[in-house]
Amino acid sequence: MIKADLHVHTCYSGDSRTTPQQAVARCEAVGINCLAVTDHNKIGGALEIKKIAPFQVIVSEEIHTRNGEVIGFFLQEEIPKGLPVDETVRRIKEQGGLVGVPHPFDNLRQSALQRCSLEEILPQIDIIETFNARVMLGRHNTMAADFAREHGLPASAGSDAHTVNEIGNAYVEMPEFDNPQGFLAALSQGKIVGRISPPWVHIWSSWSRLRRW
Repeated sequence: MIKADLHVHTCYSGDSRTTPQQAVARCEAVGINCLAVTDHNKIGGALEIKKIAPFQVIVSEEIHTRNGEVIGFFLQEEIPKGLPVDETVRRIKEQGGLVGVPHPFDNLRQSALQRCSLEEILPQIDIIETFNARVMLGRHNTMAADFAREHGLPASAGSDAHTVNEIGNAYVEMPEFDNPQGFLAALSQGKIVGRISPPWVHIWSSWSRLRRW
């Protein structure tokens, strides 16, 4: 079994200062041996970590569409932000990638995918994030888990780390895999482990964003 944190940000996101080297060191320290690097609208951080990590790295991107955020897993090329969600999904699928929806019911985030858009792309969704360590209200994770179960979709978990010490706050214990379809099969056998991050991490992200500006 591996421990996979499936939602992590680096300094390639505007609201994080975690370097690729720091991310790898943290994973090794806490036993995370599979990482989906999901920077905002960028895959450069994921590609950099993939070069240096002694464990499996899934090149991913948290993409801000016109209708809210989706995650593309197993990407080959960066997808631009600001496209309609159906166009973004099409581009993910064209690369052989998987479509994930992060924090789908966290209505405290303006970036969450709109409910009408969630229903619209439902046939194309591969993964629902059912435990995000950065939600402010635990019931939002519960709602996501109920939605995934209702629609028979694999459940993922991620720290949504924007600071290095958050990495590993949520992960999936799952079998090893070799490709996107194997990943989905492994997720269906996975066990989600996680704890909610403290509120101060949101202040740190805001400070990092202001510093970048």
